[in-house]
Amino acid sequence: MARFAKQYRTPHRRPPFHVKTLGWAVKPTRRRQLTQSTGPSILINPTARNHRALEPDMIVPDPVTRDILATFENVRFRLFERLEGLTDAEYRWEPVSDCISIRPGNDGIFRVATLFPESSPHVPDPITTIAWRIWHIGSLCLRGYVIHFFEDVPELGDRHEWPGTAKEGVQALTEDWEHFISRIAALGDERLLAPIGMGPGGWDGETYLKLALHALKEVTHHGGEIGLLRDLYLREGV
Repeated sequence: MARFAKQYRTPHRRPPFHVKTLGWAVKPTRRRQLTQSTGPSILINPTARNHRALEPDMIVPDPVTRDILATFENVRFRLFERLEGLTDAEYRWEPVSDCISIRPGNDGIFRVATLFPESSPHVPDPITTIAWRIWHIGSLCLRGYVIHFFEDVPELGDRHEWPGTAKEGVQALTEDWEHFISRIAALGDERLLAPIGMGPGGWDGETYLKLALHALKEVTHHGGEIGLLRDLYLREGV
């Protein structure tokens, strides 16, 4: 019951952006800038209480790009609001004995134990921890899309490694999110709707719009799972 004493959820608020005829904007507080090579500058502050963190410094005239950015900001706001106050105990909580998670190696570095949990007939699908799901959204999905589908990508580190603490894990997710969304923002509608021209698994013939929508699907359904795990953690033993 002690866990109920700490409230991590905040009252419902409208996502901190509005869409205008020719663009979208937010009014962030206390921001720090992460750099990008091209396109509108993205300002992000992963520690702001209200997570009013993403703002282009210019109007986005392309309607499809504008709507994609606005939708991602809506989802980002809701996800990071659900991550507020995440503790290390919740982050690595294993509700069942055979959970898939991130674990420290002999060198003390945390790494993901299983990349893709496999289903088996007549056996319940594996349960993954919040840490694994945050890694999956950040490193496997968003960072992977940047690596495979964009040119001139800097070295982004070992994708199997992931922070062992909640604070550092959320920070890593913030950075992977910014790397992906800044590149989508820089494309413009013409390139967004054209074939990618590179990438594995037949994706070279697909559009960046389809890639962005696929990323949105991954973020939303795993984000919902993270929220459910937090609710279950609070009610453990009740």
